[in-house]
Amino acid sequence: MTSVEFDDNGFVVDAEIVAQAFGIAPSEVQGLMRSQAMTSRCEKGVDEDEGRWRLTFIYQNRAFRMTVDNTNRILSRAKFDVPRQA
Repeated sequence: MTSVEFDDNGFVVDAEIVAQAFGIAPSEVQGLMRSQAMTSRCEKGVDEDEGRWRLTFIYQNRAFRMTVDNTNRILSRAKFDVPRQA
């Protein structure tokens, strides 16, 4: 698998990329997502951002965001704090 793939079911991101962003083991990612301790969001670009997607993963009070293009190439990565949900 490449770092990011897209198919009829949506995006699949290599657990190594997500784990590295949060400082956890890759083997933890799937379980955290299944339990909804880690969540994700996909946003499709429009107008000048057509052909790009923003993939955001949220875990605890941190977010990891990647922007990818229509060839699944990662264009940018960012990490930032997010408010905790009550």
